[in-house]
Amino acid sequence: MEKEFGQPVNVVNRTGGGGAVGHVAGSTAEPDGYTFTIVTVEIAMMHWMGLADVGPKGFAAIGQVNFDPAGIQVKTDAPWKGAKELLDDVKANPGKIKASGTGKGGIWDLARAGMLKTAGVPVTAMPWVPSEGSAPALQELISGGIQVVTASLPEGASLIEAKKVRAMGVMGEAKDAKYPEAPTLKEQGIDWVMGSWRGFGLPKNTKPEIVAFFEKSLQKVYDSEGYKDFMTKNGFGMKWRNAKEYAAFMDEQDDTLGKLMKETGLI
Repeated sequence: MEKEFGQPVNVVNRTGGGGAVGHVAGSTAEPDGYTFTIVTVEIAMMHWMGLADVGPKGFAAIGQVNFDPAGIQVKTDAPWKGAKELLDDVKANPGKIKASGTGKGGIWDLARAGMLKTAGVPVTAMPWVPSEGSAPALQELISGGIQVVTASLPEGASLIEAKKVRAMGVMGEAKDAKYPEAPTLKEQGIDWVMGSWRGFGLPKNTKPEIVAFFEKSLQKVYDSEGYKDFMTKNGFGMKWRNAKEYAAFMDEQDDTLGKLMKETGLI
């Protein structure tokens, strides 16, 4: 972006509140084109949970640059061959099989809940064990404290390569080329897609010509070899949506995740 703008771009990490602090800071900044925000999936979640009074409408969308579908990861010697077999076991033995990957109500928890709901399995049948993220959840998986992790496959890459963890499925529209052994849930008869995503946004009252300038610049970066190489090397999924498409996608996700959280008792 610095190359496109011809001036420095300073990254300010505003941590806290599961993304609430950073998103509020970005949405309430001066709409002068000098502050823009990495708008993540949490924008469609945090206001439903009462963490912050900001949603997709708080930003003028610039574009989406990433999508990482949730995965289904189990120990290498786990007895299930696929997601259908796992869910049949969950349904037959409620409470026995536990999952983790993030805090309660986080995106990987919602991925689990949506998968179960779509498959006709009670959400409570596979209890969620809150964790500080995918790394501690995967360690808990290896030690036997839990049986399933629903974080993205790139987050378990080192353990998958070491053959300590097995990727059994992915909640995307298509397989991940790096994990051909993991079919999509759709291929396994479960019509459910869910994942984490990132894009960029400006404060909602930013002038259209400024938004258009950012959109054009961002697409150039997205199409660059440097960006493609970085994303591929680090196992991140690439997904481009322009400003209009990203705004519509955020609204759709806001509706989907809000309904899911209500239906599953997360809010």
